[in-house]
Order: sequence, then structure tokens, then C-alpha cells
Amino acid sequence: MLSILNLNIKNKILLIRSDFNVPIDLNGNIISDIRIRLSLPTIKYALKKGSKIIIASHLGRPSEGKYNSLFSLKKIAIYLEKILNHKVILQKNYLNGCEFKNNEIILLENVRFNIGEKDNSIKLSKQYASLCDIFVMDAFATSHRIHSSTYGVINFAKKSCAGFLLINEIKNLKKLLKNPVKPIISIIGGAKISTKFNVLKKISKLSDKVIVGGGIANTLLSLNNDIGSSLYEPNAILLAQEIINKYKNIILPVDCVVSTSIKNNSLVKIKNINNILKNEKILDIGHKTINIIKNELKKAKTILWNGPIGVFEFKNFRKGTENIVKAIINSNAFSIVGGGDTLAAIELFNAFNKISYISTGGGAFLKYIEGRKLPVISILENIL
Repeated sequence: MLSILNLNIKNKILLIRSDFNVPIDLNGNIISDIRIRLSLPTIKYALKKGSKIIIASHLGRPSEGKYNSLFSLKKIAIYLEKILNHKVILQKNYLNGCEFKNNEIILLENVRFNIGEKDNSIKLSKQYASLCDIFVMDAFATSHRIHSSTYGVINFAKKSCAGFLLINEIKNLKKLLKNPVKPIISIIGGAKISTKFNVLKKISKLSDKVIVGGGIANTLLSLNNDIGSSLYEPNAILLAQEIINKYKNIILPVDCVVSTSIKNNSLVKIKNINNILKNEKILDIGHKTINIIKNELKKAKTILWNGPIGVFEFKNFRKGTENIVKAIINSNAFSIVGGGDTLAAIELFNAFNKISYISTGGGAFLKYIEGRKLPVISILENIL
């Protein structure tokens, strides 16, 4: 894969496709800036080398063809200018060209406002390509999407290459899948087993032990236990049965934190898995399960974590996630963490600089682990 390091970028106009699709609260404040921070090395390198920089990104899922201030990159531009200590201009109308007045960075307004972006429009792809001398793909989290600003533009740009973030993602995921140091302990959480069925199978084959939590664990537990009113997938019982029958290295919770409501002040109880009442919800793992997980992680040489274990957004239900984070950062194992909610947990417990590798990918991360081809990666690997 051609790297930005392999090209002469001095005085060249670069179009860097970053992923600034970060969570923003109702007041417009950025909740987690991990994706922005991990995008900085490519941008800083281009600045140092004297490139003229245009950055493209999406934010959320706005309707195409309409400007919507809720999905504007205005807050991103302000934030980027602050952390780079360099002038950043947000440009709304750019498809017919960008004009550099000084040495500012131009941030294009949300690419998903453009008609044809998600359909990989040839016209739009050509318009993106016409903006630059070199297209730099640095958004691993969108590398599974055949969109104009991620895939189509590569077909028409004068030259295309990968940025540092994208290259590091591929290098570390290849290390995990092709040459891992064992034992490997994986932690898989999240709401739905149906969306992670294939990745759960792949990880179960790859790992020595697989710790399962969240709604996925609830569905597996429901095969032999009454889980009350907990979140689970009744339509995925056959998938759950296949997982339990085929893979004997899966560790499920033995106790849990339950409540009848999901609030910061909810009354909680810790119960064994076989003692849950009809009106109770499983919302976190209990002390016994936490200790089991800690003991397993002590043995690990490689740790993979994707998906939250409890409803950690509420302080009553975050002990499990907090203890997992602490166990990972206190381990000497190579640790790789991916998925939007998982990144939020890493940030909540101030572990950003203590994880060996943080993947910015959600869907792309899971698809790569499954062994599926990512279209953007495939096309970049064919560029000489």
C-alpha cells in the first residue's frame, strides 16, 4: 500500500479523507475526540512538509442535498484549529474548487450533504479528485463503504495514497490476525448477537478464551436461564445455540447487577444468573464475574476488546467496564481496542494512552476481523 511517506508532497494540494464522525452532545460539545486525535499525525506531517491541505469528513447521517446545522463540521473546524494551533477554514461550497488565501487548512463541510456521496456518484467522485494533486485516505472507519469521498475519488485522483492512521490500523490488525502472541483473551460485548455472529465465530477460533457480555451475553444466557426483562434477541436463539454448542472457550457472566430501571439513581442488586426475577434487567456484571475476568486477563499475552459489557453510561452500571479497563491497562499484554462505544469507555476511564492500539473502526474493524475484504483497502493495495 502506497504511503504518504513515499510521495513528494511539498507544495502539493492534498485532499485528506479523515474521519471526524465523533459524538457531539445537544449543546454542540464534542464528547469524545479520539478519532480527531488519531488523525493528527497525517495532518501535522503534511503541514511540516509544506503541503496545502484540504480535509474531508462526514458527520452523522444527514439527508443528502440539504444543509442541516446539526450535522455541520463547524464545531470540528473550531476544535481542529485549537489543537493544531493553525488556522482552519470551514468551506461550504467547494465542488467547483477551493482557493487558498494564506497557509490555512481548508475543512470541507460535511461530505454527506452532497447528493450522490453514499451512491458513489462518478460525477461527485471526479469533483473531489479535481480539488487536489494527491488524495490521502486516512479514514479506516469508513474503508468498508463504497462512497464517493472514500472509494470513488481514488479512481479519478492524479495520485492516491494512505495516511498514517490507515496504515497503522492495517498493521496492527494484521498482527492480531496473522501473528498473534498467545494466549489471546478476547472480550466481546454489545447489544446484538445477530450483528456480531460471524465475528464472534472468528474470534472464538482465534482466541484461547472469549469473555462475552452485554446483550450478546444475555441472548446466550437465555438458553438455560430466565433473564427477566433483560435486553436480548429472541429471534437469534438458533445463532446463540450454535455458538454455545460449537465453542467451549466462551466465558459467560455468573452473576450480574440488576435493576428494574436504567437511571443513575436506580436501586441495584447483585444476583447470581439463575436468580433473576421477571421484572429485573441485567445491566452489568457482578463481582464474581469481574474476578473471573481479571484472572483470565492476567494470563493474556494479547487482549482484544470490542463492545461494552454493561450500560456504563450510567454510574450504577459501570463497575464491570471500569474493572476491565483497569485490568487491561495493568496487563503486560498487547491490547487492541475497537468500536465506538468501547472507545467512549476508554476515554471515560482515562486510558487513552495506556492501550497498545486503539482502532477507530466500528463496522470496518469488525469486518476486517471477520476476514472480509474492505473495498477501500483493496483498491489502495493495487496502487503502485
